[in-house]
Amino acid sequence: MNDDSFKRYLCLGCGFLYDEQLGLPEYGIPPGTRWADIPDDWVCPDCGTPKSNFELVEMPYADDEPARSQLT
Repeated sequence: MNDDSFKRYLCLGCGFLYDEQLGLPEYGIPPGTRWADIPDDWVCPDCGTPKSNFELVEMPYADDEPARSQLT
């Protein structure tokens, strides 16, 4: 994975997964939004855990991804 690859971040509070490639359009975060560009005061939409309690996860995309990993 190079620096231009999209990354995923896991909420340590509930397991919610933020995927840079997908963004969270339903919360005003467009697809392609990098983690660094999300405000520091942002919190997990599922449990309210602060951004500082998310962890980068190394998880390659499957052949048919990206696909929304959360139920909406």
